[in-house]
Amino acid sequence: MTLSLILALISAAGGDTPVESGSISDIQVENLVSDLAFILILGAIVTVLFKWLRQPVVLGYIVAGFLASPHFEYLPSVTTESNIEFWAQLGIVVLLFSLGLEFSFKKLLNVGGSAVVTALIIVMGMMVSGFAIGHLLHFSNMNSLFLGGMLSMSSTTIIIKAFTDLNLRQKKFASLVFAVLIVEDLFAVLMMVILSSIALNNSVEGSEMLFSVGKLVFFLVIWFLVGVYVLPTLLNAIRRYLNNETLLIISLGLCFGMAVFSVYCGFSLALGAFVMGSIIAGISYAERIEQIVTPVKDLFGAVFFISVGMMVDPHIIVEYASPILILSCVVIVGMIMFGTFGMLITGQSLRIAMESGFSLTQIGEFAFIIASLGMSLGVLDPNIYPIVVAVSVITTFTTPYFIRMADPAYKLVERILPKRLHFLIDRYSDKAASESETRTLWHSVLKRYLWRIVLYSSVLIAIILVCTKFLLPWLVGIMPGWGRFFCSLVALILMAPFLLALAMPASKHTERERLISANAHFDVPLVVMTIFRLLLALSFIIYMLSAVHSMRVGWIVGFLIFIVLIGTWSGRFKKQMRRMESRFFNNLNERELRRSGKNNNLVSDLHLAYIEVGYGCPFVGERLADSDMRKRYGVNVSSIQRGASYIAVPNGNVRIFPGDVLGIIGTDSQIEQLLPILEQGNDDAESSTNINNIKLTNIQLSETSPLVGKTSASAQIRDKYKALLVAIQHPDGTYDHPTGNTEFKPDDVLWMVGDHKLLETLK
Repeated sequence: MTLSLILALISAAGGDTPVESGSISDIQVENLVSDLAFILILGAIVTVLFKWLRQPVVLGYIVAGFLASPHFEYLPSVTTESNIEFWAQLGIVVLLFSLGLEFSFKKLLNVGGSAVVTALIIVMGMMVSGFAIGHLLHFSNMNSLFLGGMLSMSSTTIIIKAFTDLNLRQKKFASLVFAVLIVEDLFAVLMMVILSSIALNNSVEGSEMLFSVGKLVFFLVIWFLVGVYVLPTLLNAIRRYLNNETLLIISLGLCFGMAVFSVYCGFSLALGAFVMGSIIAGISYAERIEQIVTPVKDLFGAVFFISVGMMVDPHIIVEYASPILILSCVVIVGMIMFGTFGMLITGQSLRIAMESGFSLTQIGEFAFIIASLGMSLGVLDPNIYPIVVAVSVITTFTTPYFIRMADPAYKLVERILPKRLHFLIDRYSDKAASESETRTLWHSVLKRYLWRIVLYSSVLIAIILVCTKFLLPWLVGIMPGWGRFFCSLVALILMAPFLLALAMPASKHTERERLISANAHFDVPLVVMTIFRLLLALSFIIYMLSAVHSMRVGWIVGFLIFIVLIGTWSGRFKKQMRRMESRFFNNLNERELRRSGKNNNLVSDLHLAYIEVGYGCPFVGERLADSDMRKRYGVNVSSIQRGASYIAVPNGNVRIFPGDVLGIIGTDSQIEQLLPILEQGNDDAESSTNINNIKLTNIQLSETSPLVGKTSASAQIRDKYKALLVAIQHPDGTYDHPTGNTEFKPDDVLWMVGDHKLLETLK
């Protein structure tokens, strides 16, 4: 009955004619559940097969969707495709929320210019290439434009899977590729807004596009400001009540709430979900939320990719075999060229650039999302969808091979490269090291100045819009004579702190003195920056008063009010604004600050850090006393947060489990040394060890064995070889149980549980 009520509400919200509950409970609900059951069972069978074949699971979902579609006549198909579309739309929202959790604006600020420039070159180059190829294939302008957007985004899911399978995630180029993917995610969201605007207006109007982009940037900044300032504070206030169940409900509630609010503001559900995920990605609960949301994402993501597979029509693929092959070649060649070129011009070596370019040779989830957007807007030819799916399947299959081809291709290029270009081979990007201290300080001041202008200007614009669009009509309606006056008064009171903050210097007095003393020419830009800030603050006052009253009132009264505000500027107010800014940036960096403890100073250089224990941590399962962290690393464990329970000052008998959040007291260097050990994941162990190889086996030690002369404790068999020592059989036939003090000798037979291939090296 509950599901019937939900469906009735969805139907009513969509403007459909209300139906009697009895008519939908028996037919629509049964069809909805049966369709979902059919595609999930089919998806489970196909994905297990693809796991066995060591192929990406995403491809298995697409194949399952094809088998469940009416195009495959040998199996029953879903009863109502709109049912699957309903689940798929939920899948897009949850999928983009999860992508946002991996994105974070903090990561975007840290990826550096290399990733931003490379991503921009790839997106622009592939957009132009896709648009040109679309015209050669006789597609319309709109279809060619959407095609360019679909071909410009590499697949984060496929690349992470390929790097994990090939044990490349720790390579330098892998971190650069991940940074490019982060920036591409942001460009994809921006592209969806632009393409939607173009599709609705059926034309490319510069002013309309600029308005859409400006509107997007404004709302992103406002959502970001409010989210970063409010969310961590609220979650920390209710920390004691946040078990996994509550955290899941809160996070998905925030996800869908922001998605609905995004639609209210004129954007898509997907954009709101992505923004909320990226806001949460900066708080200390991000990893925990990511873990508990993953099953939900996997479920709805699977339905989305299965719905993509249902669009595959074999007749269209056969008919468009040539365009599919052409577009696949365009994706592979274009990504290699633009990716390599982007890395090269940002200072990376030729090897790193080519390894990065060869890793990006596929399209994935965002291509399907953009295609779904075009279909929902009614501007994309239905035949293009299966073409793009086919291109994605081909390029996904070829991705691991092209990653492996990067090194041979580099060696070939190295041999034939002209001598005058040999500087590309050995160069490296180390601009920061060569910059003077003064230039570094100037860059820091300038960055702070620009950020302050963007943040406070966005808040002021939001206040003006709310007051003029909503507050003014309401006040004029209830008090026609005084409505405008009170509206101006409320707006000015709300704007005052942000106007003063905008007018405040972005640099400290000592920083300005250092810049001017180091080089006199820094005096001029500092003066210009001050004048610009004051004029910008004045312009906001004049605009608000002009919008409420008249231009004359705006200029005269606005100038007088500005003089009064500057005159009331006090040191106490400056301290309050500094405190607000500090709180904002602490919330922005909460995840990193909580992890490293740099803001939790205790005495001297000691501080308190909160570190989550990873599944690959060598201390997992051990007692605190056995881990001996105090002797090894000089730190103390002050607390353990385990789900909803909290252990204050744990004794040495408490064991360490994955997911525990340890309160660690130590110095910067001690905590930095311990961080990678405690947070160690199990990705490498999963990729290198097959569960079928784990068995009880015996190893006879020779005289050259690396274990001879060591004890079971000093050999670190558990840590180095991922094995459990069960018993030691001596040449005289006697057995010893390992105590940690028994010394290994030649001809000893060790009975061990582990990967027998790895244990062969111990002989």
